[in-house]
Amino acid sequence: MIRPDFECYHYCDLVPPEVDFHEHEFYEVFFFLSGNVSYNIEGRTYLLRPGDILLTDNQDIHRPEIRPGKPYERYVIWITPEYLMEFEDFGVNLTDCFKDASRKKNKLIRPDGKSIAHLKGILDRILEARDSGEFGSAVLESVYLCEFMVYLNRAYFSTPDIIAEDITENEEINKVVAYINENISEDLTLDRLSEICYFSKSRLSHQFKKYTGLTIFQFIIKKRLTMARNMIRDGVPVTEACMQCGFNDYSNFHKAFKKEFGACPKDFRRT
Repeated sequence: MIRPDFECYHYCDLVPPEVDFHEHEFYEVFFFLSGNVSYNIEGRTYLLRPGDILLTDNQDIHRPEIRPGKPYERYVIWITPEYLMEFEDFGVNLTDCFKDASRKKNKLIRPDGKSIAHLKGILDRILEARDSGEFGSAVLESVYLCEFMVYLNRAYFSTPDIIAEDITENEEINKVVAYINENISEDLTLDRLSEICYFSKSRLSHQFKKYTGLTIFQFIIKKRLTMARNMIRDGVPVTEACMQCGFNDYSNFHKAFKKEFGACPKDFRRT
């Protein structure tokens, strides 16, 4: 992100782009409009229908898989947690949908047709205000974003459970992913992880890659780096973040961090 509050974009690709697994420092709202797309978030794959919305927070490792045949169209909204927290003074927590989705491990919203049209209309007004040079456009942009988040939360908390039919997952792999997330500072060996799901080490390795799209080692390193980045961003000293996220060697942490985020940990903290 360039801005300190939020950014909104409307994209349409005729040729499917290649997207690697990644994560953000901010919240992301992915509003799907068209295409042949499934979306992997932390081992769960969501088969998307037009109008579906996905919520990811600043720890989720995710990637869309875009297949040819249809234009790939979507809105993407990036929002910093700090910006949404400013609205708590009005007695409302606009981050509730993100927090509840993370708690339930279900990131999919499937609004009804009326809600889809309403949310899309608000996003179009955000983009119009962003590109306008008229008086008060920046204020309107923020007002529209606040309105969007109110109705997004309403859509989230009224989404029926039936959408689970379009989620591909493996409960045993979900347990392993949860264990990794909750014990990131520990020695996460293949032997220990195989005990969690009662799989052999070879079967665990195969199933983990099948459902998450990453090897166990790749997932653990990316998750450790993501958590370390968030801790550094929140003011935790670099060496402390390194140790708390399971890196026992600072030089390896330094190299991996720079490769993942394009800056060494201390430079990232300064910026």
